[in-house]
Amino acid sequence: MNDAFDNKLGWMLDDALRMPETRYAILLSADGLLIAHSARIGRDEAERQAAGMAGLQSLARATAEFCGGTGTTWRQTVSEFDDGYIFLVAAGPGAYLAVSATQHVDMEAVSFRLQELVQRLGGELTSPPRQGVGGTA
Repeated sequence: MNDAFDNKLGWMLDDALRMPETRYAILLSADGLLIAHSARIGRDEAERQAAGMAGLQSLARATAEFCGGTGTTWRQTVSEFDDGYIFLVAAGPGAYLAVSATQHVDMEAVSFRLQELVQRLGGELTSPPRQGVGGTA
């Protein structure tokens, strides 16, 4: 367990869950490491789900050309279950956002909201260029 984990982006995920019928949200790296999680899901469960979501996004990206040919980029996967849906979207370089929702959720509204959140997260996940690097001393 990483004691340095501070969940500094968790508030953004909580904001996404203000939509009716949403349950949990996690932000993960491509290799399955948890970056952030919403307040409704515990850290241990969020880490377990992050590992599974990494496999799901890897499979989706590997099969993207089935949808259109080489160079097709994966953007989102929606998985349906008896009790609801999981939305998994690309959230930046090597980062993915997963949201769980009930079977009664407005899927179009959630997809739109997740794209808005991805735009906001992009600014948080990208480090600004360092000033004064490479200049003459």
